[in-house]
Amino acid sequence: MTQNAACQVLTAGFSFHRKPFHMSRSDGVQNYLLRLQSEGKSRTMVDGILSTVESGNLMLFAPNDPYYLGIEKEEYPAGKPRVESGDYHIFCGGPWIEEWWSRRKRPFLLKLPPNEHFLGLFRQLVLEHRRLSDSSPEISACYLQIICLEIDRLMNDQPTVSPKGYLAYRMKQYVEEHAAYPVRLEEVAAHVDISVSRAVHLFKEAFGISIVKYVNEVRLEMARERITFSPMPLEHVSETCGFANYTYFHRIFRSRFGMSPKQYRIYSREQQVDTSPPDKAKGASS
Repeated sequence: MTQNAACQVLTAGFSFHRKPFHMSRSDGVQNYLLRLQSEGKSRTMVDGILSTVESGNLMLFAPNDPYYLGIEKEEYPAGKPRVESGDYHIFCGGPWIEEWWSRRKRPFLLKLPPNEHFLGLFRQLVLEHRRLSDSSPEISACYLQIICLEIDRLMNDQPTVSPKGYLAYRMKQYVEEHAAYPVRLEEVAAHVDISVSRAVHLFKEAFGISIVKYVNEVRLEMARERITFSPMPLEHVSETCGFANYTYFHRIFRSRFGMSPKQYRIYSREQQVDTSPPDKAKGASS
């Protein structure tokens, strides 16, 4: 057991099922439980209704919450129906978790699209918890706190109104995860299995900005951070943030922040690496 005065990881692991599986506890779980569906599907009870849990979805249980998990044979686009379900699970407790849980109403089931970054946090915590000789309770507790705070961010970002909003959210997430590489509208649309024209419309309707402009916004924020915190040459910053050439990067960076990348690096150092965007400099020259 990993111990920490404020945050405890009681147990953490990964399960993969190839046979039907059922678990039911009407008296509820004893501790807080975070369960992330990483592969396939399962079933859980939400307000007395059996609900499907898909890859990327998160289940949240507080002590004494009734718990049901069912895994059955599922239909898949390719191949015969089969049992195939994987999940990461964390049992935890402590004053910090109790305070975090009480900040807002927590749903039993949070329907999220697959998110490799979020999945990676669970994976790292489980790996840390399994270490035998050099396991650090503090590191496990920190991973748990990061996961909890990431859950809050995902809940804030999650669309709550319509399937259209859900598709737009998935496209936004795809752009954020792939902005450092060439991003084509066809790839963004294919990620949510809709046409390019519909993807463009839904994204603009949901976020008030085009997909292309949002790609550049994400890249510019990446570049601003690297200019401020790394000694990386500016041409390399441009390349690693997904811009096709430095001339284009220079032009839109100046348009966005009011100064050239070189001027911004000097400015950030003078401000002792203050990363808040400055007001556009009047008459700034490259």
